[in-house]
Amino acid sequence: MSSAANPALPEAVRVLAEGDFGAVAQRFAEAGFTVALPAPGILTVKGAAHAQRPSVLVSVGVHGDETGPIEMVAWLVEALSRTPQALAVDLMLCVGNIDAIARGQRFIDADLNRMFRADRGPLAGTAESARADALVAATCAFFEAAGPQRWHLDLHTAIRPSHYPMFAIVPELIPDTPRQALLGWLGQAAIGAVIMNPKSVGTYSYYSSEHHGAAGTTVELGRVGTLGQNDLAQFADASAALDRLLRGLPGIPAKAAPHVFATARQVIKLSDAFTMSVGRETWNFTPMKKGEVIATDGDTVYRVEHDEELVVFPNPDVRIGLRAGLMVTRIG
Repeated sequence: MSSAANPALPEAVRVLAEGDFGAVAQRFAEAGFTVALPAPGILTVKGAAHAQRPSVLVSVGVHGDETGPIEMVAWLVEALSRTPQALAVDLMLCVGNIDAIARGQRFIDADLNRMFRADRGPLAGTAESARADALVAATCAFFEAAGPQRWHLDLHTAIRPSHYPMFAIVPELIPDTPRQALLGWLGQAAIGAVIMNPKSVGTYSYYSSEHHGAAGTTVELGRVGTLGQNDLAQFADASAALDRLLRGLPGIPAKAAPHVFATARQVIKLSDAFTMSVGRETWNFTPMKKGEVIATDGDTVYRVEHDEELVVFPNPDVRIGLRAGLMVTRIG
């Protein structure tokens, strides 16, 4: 159900889902911040030019059906804008795929979170390609004069159940010091597993890490849900950790450090002959044993090569050339 078609939605949630930052922007501007709305659904709030503040990009709704983080961030930003001087970072808020959110569907033409790459091939003319261009331009402007502390938290929810309900993908190219700070924050947010990713598949968080030096991560916060009907209690730790980050407050000890996984391989769909031995209904982090067939694609056979590998994001229905699954191994 779209936000416009759901009059029961709280105002703070409705306006964020629609990418309307008008009232929030005004409160920050009246408090003396430099505020900009570079494109629909994008807000930047910066402090005094002489102050070297951390720069934090928070994005939600890159997939239009992943609504839990939209609700979580809506309430957090609404509260922060009521006490604007508490904001201790330069902040960029981004509602990714506004049109898909309005329709209550994952995307309009194609997956927006595969568009943050130079070569988009046959997807270059899609609605999501144009939206990615707007996000890239705003991201470049936001980080252009930023200091060394740069974050990008791209908040999602997963399509399928997971043996780790909350988990994150972290680019391997992030240097050690900011990577450790990011892993510490993920622990505070009750993220149970972290997958180290060696290669981009066109995601927003990998783009900001690779091109703007941000400690970027794609965070999966539970399951896909209907806007206005998410159980926000499941996001309590993540919301509190994000609130502390934005207010510059010290972190609290993590209840448990996340388990860390290395990427064994990306399973790429090469042709229409592609088939997987697991389907979309398979839980994330389902273990497979050495020698088991993961997928076949004509003469190409993907097999488990380690004693145990776990499958994440299995989806045989992706477009040709895109990732149909991720195989990981536990390293920490």
